[in-house]
Amino acid sequence: MRRRSFLTRTGAGLAGLTALSGCTGDGGDGTESASTESATDTESVTDEGTTTGTVEELSGTLSVATYSSFVGEDTAGNWLKSEFESEHPDVTVEFETPENGLNRYIQRKSEGAPIDADLFVGLNTGELVRADEQLDETLFATASDRIEGADTVKPELQFDPDGRVVPYDTGYISLVYDEGEVDAPGTFDALLEPAYEDALIAQNAQQSDPGRAFLLWTIYNKDPDGYLDYWEGLVDNGVTILSDWEPAYNAYSDEEAPMVVSYSTDQVFYHGEGVDMSRHQIGFLNDQGYANPEGMAQFADSDDAELARAFASFALTAPAQREIATRNVQFPAVEGVDPGGDFGEYALEPPEPVTFTYDELSDNVSGWIDEWARQIASN
Repeated sequence: MRRRSFLTRTGAGLAGLTALSGCTGDGGDGTESASTESATDTESVTDEGTTTGTVEELSGTLSVATYSSFVGEDTAGNWLKSEFESEHPDVTVEFETPENGLNRYIQRKSEGAPIDADLFVGLNTGELVRADEQLDETLFATASDRIEGADTVKPELQFDPDGRVVPYDTGYISLVYDEGEVDAPGTFDALLEPAYEDALIAQNAQQSDPGRAFLLWTIYNKDPDGYLDYWEGLVDNGVTILSDWEPAYNAYSDEEAPMVVSYSTDQVFYHGEGVDMSRHQIGFLNDQGYANPEGMAQFADSDDAELARAFASFALTAPAQREIATRNVQFPAVEGVDPGGDFGEYALEPPEPVTFTYDELSDNVSGWIDEWARQIASN
């Protein structure tokens, strides 16, 4: 019998605002980068405005690899860049958003090519497992013990047993549905009933973070021996599988179906004057939501490990955690941080957060997705 992991009700998660349109050590040789300088010390100001000591002056260019919806106007990434550069005037933060995401760096590492990035932001458990399975050498440095604030992250969100990845936010995969068209299905088995024929839009687990998380959620409930039969039942009942979150949610918005796989923070983004909230109801199948924490990890080949750790530490401060939560539409990873406002009113947590651990996904997740792709997505 495989182990199952239950999270406490303090918060957990997946995607981001536009990803609601959606994903350490030193420089690898034990030396610190020469581009990060310790100049004069300056006072550090807390969230409450009191001084708490000194911080080192930093300089250099930090290259951060992430997903496209994390950067741009009004995003969490843009806020972090602006505030970090303001705090450290001699630092420039540059974002890289490769089309194939983490695969770019897995491929370059396997070929012995330069990584050309210092920090990866947006790593989840399945991606870390895939990187470890495909590479003989580690892609990321063990550095959580040198990232300030890493020990304040909720313990249930920590997913890397080797301490390379530090979570910075989390969310829950759920259903979003139109209560004027369908009742909340309540259970996974209910989705197979005639009342939900042609009712659900999901995403491709090979290409999409929410699609992959929804697949894992079905496996969690139907076990590896039964999930393909369950998906065959969904197909027979008319499930629509689209490439990623954005086309899936657009199809839902165009009323092509009354339910879509999405996030339990949906109402945070979509509430407002003139919005028909009956089309933004949250469905927790089996009273669960699948948690998918997002993390930061310093590349082992980073040219500026100290700067990467400083940026990661900044992302774990209370002001940054509140901004990440509201701008990325995800729950904070740090204990005791309350974004308040509309987030506090509209962000919903499931009665029972669930997820797979790193160990449970190791040697399994790639096979599960490949089997699903052959039997379900290819039909």
